[in-house]
Amino acid sequence: MKIYIKTYGCQMNERDSESAAALLAEAGHTIVYTEEEADAVILNTCSVREQAEIKAIGKLGIMKRLLYEKPHMIFGIMGCMAQSRGEELLQKIPHLDFAVGTDNIHALPEIFEDLAKERAKIRKDARFGADTPGIDAHRVEEADKPYCAFISISRGCNRFCSYCIVPYVRGRERCREADSIVKEAEMLAEKGVVEIMLLGQNVAAYGMGDVLPPIPDDESPFADLLERISAIEGIRRIRFTSPHPAFFNKKLIEMIARLPKVCKNIHLPMQSGSDRILKEMNRPYNSAQYYKIVEDLRSLVPHINFSTDIIVGFPTETEEDFNATHALMHKVGFDNAFIFKYSPRKGTKSSKMTDDVPQAEKERRNQVLLAELEETNKRKNAALVGETFELLVEGPSKRNAERWSGRTDTFKTVVFPKPENIKEGDFIHVKVTSATSMTLYGEVVEK
Repeated sequence: MKIYIKTYGCQMNERDSESAAALLAEAGHTIVYTEEEADAVILNTCSVREQAEIKAIGKLGIMKRLLYEKPHMIFGIMGCMAQSRGEELLQKIPHLDFAVGTDNIHALPEIFEDLAKERAKIRKDARFGADTPGIDAHRVEEADKPYCAFISISRGCNRFCSYCIVPYVRGRERCREADSIVKEAEMLAEKGVVEIMLLGQNVAAYGMGDVLPPIPDDESPFADLLERISAIEGIRRIRFTSPHPAFFNKKLIEMIARLPKVCKNIHLPMQSGSDRILKEMNRPYNSAQYYKIVEDLRSLVPHINFSTDIIVGFPTETEEDFNATHALMHKVGFDNAFIFKYSPRKGTKSSKMTDDVPQAEKERRNQVLLAELEETNKRKNAALVGETFELLVEGPSKRNAERWSGRTDTFKTVVFPKPENIKEGDFIHVKVTSATSMTLYGEVVEK
């Protein structure tokens, strides 16, 4: 059967789609890349924001037209929305055949085998451990970037931030066995992968169980895992997302600084710079503690940079609260930021609060922070002109195929004229000759 998988949401969903594709291909199915050529369509759904759910449901409605040409067409959903609303959507959408929750990707081959015998409504949403079958399945040779791969190291979350639906749709935190993760990384290295991204809702809490912050300075199973993966021959870069600031301790900070393979770009979700709002969000740190992590890392790795998540317009956020967020953002000097205008998610604690910041004000605050981000990047990128960086080559530039682009270990994009005899996944050295707020431009100085 020809199967098309469309992914909504985060990198965790991208990784789950990759696992699903690998399992289905192993079962004899063919993965295709458009819905028109498919006999079955799976939407891997997201529930973090309401708009993502609306898009997925709307897409299901639009795709009903495919049944006119292919009455045998099979439609399914997987992921967060399938976990939280699977039964409801199976009842509401006549042409939806199955809903597979966040821990049941391994059931997809069996579901398609059952549907080939008899069409029926199928729902699977049981909870399993983190080392669920198929979590380590990959299709490296068929990947868009066969030199890079994601590895899920944990599933679910224990933090219960007041605005977040993740613990309800992905469950409580369950961590994979370290030996299993290392074995997966070794397998990927043997297949030519040189960069891996470790994924989890809170990777910094890996292996700690249900411990509450503050955590001991000398204990970090995640730091130990980074060290083991760093020892694998062939792996040259290690990235990870997302960590929780409350789980950054001395051991983890020092390990990031000590291991050259761990990329010096840290995604550190801030959410707010107001201590009062952080408390309302159930984030167990304050702005001073957050900034200390930044200072401690920069003291050991001066060229390190940071990206973050920020929510503006959280219930009761005053102008004073917003100014505290703006001030902390300016002080840190983020190289990237995902800035969201607050919207309530049904089932979370904050959804019971009055959404009292007007939409226009949320938009204004959002634009203020976006302008801050652009100004910071313009200044910081200009300072990099004349510097030379090692790049992982990613292929043709999106805007000009005659130029190629690559990433520094600090996740900066550099565009350069393509020399002969290089390919995607190579490492080269490029000297930066000019810069904008978004992109660096350079010349190859050494292959």
